Amino acid sequence: MDRLACLEAFVRVAETGTFSAAAQALRLPKSAVSRQVAALEEQLGVRLINRTTRSLSLTEAGRGYLQRAERFLADLEDANRAVSELQATPRGHLRISAPMSFGFLHLAPALTDFLVRYPEVSVDVVMNDRYVDVVEEGFDVAVRIGALADSSLIARRLAPNRLALCASPDFLAQHGEPRTPDDLRGQPCLVNSNIAASNEWRFVGPAGEAIAIPVTSRVSFNNGDAMRVAAGRGLGFVRLPTFICGEDLRSGALVSVLAPFVPQQSAIQAVYPQGRHLSPTVRAFVDFLVARFGPEPYWDAA
Repeated sequence: MDRLACLEAFVRVAETGTFSAAAQALRLPKSAVSRQVAALEEQLGVRLINRTTRSLSLTEAGRGYLQRAERFLADLEDANRAVSELQATPRGHLRISAPMSFGFLHLAPALTDFLVRYPEVSVDVVMNDRYVDVVEEGFDVAVRIGALADSSLIARRLAPNRLALCASPDFLAQHGEPRTPDDLRGQPCLVNSNIAASNEWRFVGPAGEAIAIPVTSRVSFNNGDAMRVAAGRGLGFVRLPTFICGEDLRSGALVSVLAPFVPQQSAIQAVYPQGRHLSPTVRAFVDFLVARFGPEPYWDAA
């Protein structure tokens, strides 16, 4: 007999408690279900079910086998569904969370091309710089920047998040260019109030050593674009992701300093709830962003 059919018959009998109920669930004659279970026991060489005229019960071997059989059938069902969904066309509604600056500068332009490619998808993008609970707030996927807190979410790297320490040419002409991170002490610096310990800047030295420098701040912002504008007006040194300041570095509006002392780097990642498999729409969206940005994103091209 078909061993998979025998396995399904055994699981249904164990779950329903009778051959009659199992036969009804499987839409088979009771005699066929009984033969399938008997055939499975014969193949295994062990009794799985104790039968009497009034009741049945699992043997010790049957109980152990049931756990593995249920897991196997569940995995098989998930595998079948996953293969089917791989072939499915992305469609439906996608709710996305993203940080303000990255969302405005890079995600919004990318979404235009994504929606052209997948015309049956609609999106709701919520942009803010606060930490959102993806599951509790009903997001399908979120873009996160920096170190991720421990969670049950699945994370996929979209691009590196490189930081640049920079200032305007006029500011450097007035205050001088620092040669080491220690030269930042007492200098006016712009900090991000959304970041914990924002008044301590960390670097990696040429020999790989970790360096932490306390900085002085007259002005703090909770938005990177505002910091970029303020730095361009000569208000101080600023540490910014290159996805925010890359264009100003290319144009010369900002100048990168302390190049041998790399600010601590992180990553831009997509996170989404853990599940047995990913929906075609979320998978397509994350794959699209990986291809769009990648290990050498366009904002770092120069």
